[in-house]
Amino acid sequence: MAQATARHILVETEQQCNELKQQIEQGADFAEVAAAHSSCPSGRNGGDLGSFSPGQMVPEFDTVVFNHEVGVVHGPVKTQFGFHLLEIQSRTD
Repeated sequence: MAQATARHILVETEQQCNELKQQIEQGADFAEVAAAHSSCPSGRNGGDLGSFSPGQMVPEFDTVVFNHEVGVVHGPVKTQFGFHLLEIQSRTD
């Protein structure tokens, strides 16, 4: 079964999500941005979500994590919780 590791940043608005993505693309450290801005408890750990399989996260996460490029920051991804930036760290099929 497929497995992935990823980290994310959760914020309330799409605008904030886009601003943080731009900071990361300009060289800001993902983990530091997550610690400073993410409203998810995982932010304290740099946004680390650990290892998971399809179906363990919300469907919007699965779509990105199991279908898009590894090592790239994706988003904004809208879920019932807010807006996310997702970085897929690894994936096995």
